[in-house]
Amino acid sequence: MIGQKTINSFFTPVTKKRVCKDLNEAEEDGNDSRKKLKSVSAVEPEPSSPPPAPLSPDQLDRIARNKRAALEKLASAQTPPGFGENWRNGLSAEFGKPYFRRLMSFVSEERKRHTVYPPAEQVFTWTQMCDIRDVKVVILGQDPYHGPNQAHGLCFSVRRPVNPPPSLENMYKELVSDIEGFQHPGHGDLTGWAKQGVLLLNAVLTVRAHQANSHKDKGWETFTDAVVQWLSNNQQGLVFMLWGSYAQKKGAAIDRRRHHVLQAVHPSPLSAHRGFFGCKHFSRANELLKKSGKTPVDWKAL
Repeated sequence: MIGQKTINSFFTPVTKKRVCKDLNEAEEDGNDSRKKLKSVSAVEPEPSSPPPAPLSPDQLDRIARNKRAALEKLASAQTPPGFGENWRNGLSAEFGKPYFRRLMSFVSEERKRHTVYPPAEQVFTWTQMCDIRDVKVVILGQDPYHGPNQAHGLCFSVRRPVNPPPSLENMYKELVSDIEGFQHPGHGDLTGWAKQGVLLLNAVLTVRAHQANSHKDKGWETFTDAVVQWLSNNQQGLVFMLWGSYAQKKGAAIDRRRHHVLQAVHPSPLSAHRGFFGCKHFSRANELLKKSGKTPVDWKAL
């Protein structure tokens, strides 16, 4: 029909000439737009923002307080159950580290599948006995006892009425000969020492029942190294008792210009006769504490 377009007329191929024309026109339009923008910016520069006003002392103080509160809340959320409050303040930086999160996850999974010692609420007994700044003697152990009702978060110590293990029996023998008036207490609970500031710290803080060293190399050693390092860096005049090669290796980083280090073989029946008996570490520790202006330990108070 005359005057009407066929459907094919809507799909007529675009010629190369037409494309070039359209591109040229678009380029000219773009150049004109850029020229206009350039001329406008030359005449009317964009105003710059005024510098921010300095914060007042009150504002700075409020920001600092809010930051401390936020960090405190985060540390509290990450703190394992049973961890002493004043110890947390010194060691909370460890709780957010990847190794510690992996460690807590590992121990949690172990408790689901196996019997683990000590009970969860007693893993950090050593942080509940005294303030972190009241520690004056440090005795380093290796692995918790792995029998029922033995381990309770203090190295070498066992809960009543469990009989003292052989190494502790040898410690009592040395105390009888070293400390005037000391008598075997008839039990193995060393809480009385811990409350006086004797830190009884194992390198590894948990163990699977009846499997010694089963939680070795899972992260506890890194954490307890951090405990020893904090005490070495932030305290003065502590007495470290390092019995056996393992404890001596762990205590290698102690600053001996600030602290006293007493070394001997381990009190185990396998080695005690080679130098633990007669070392007189308990009386020597008290002499060193007195020189540092600290109250000596009453080793009889058990």
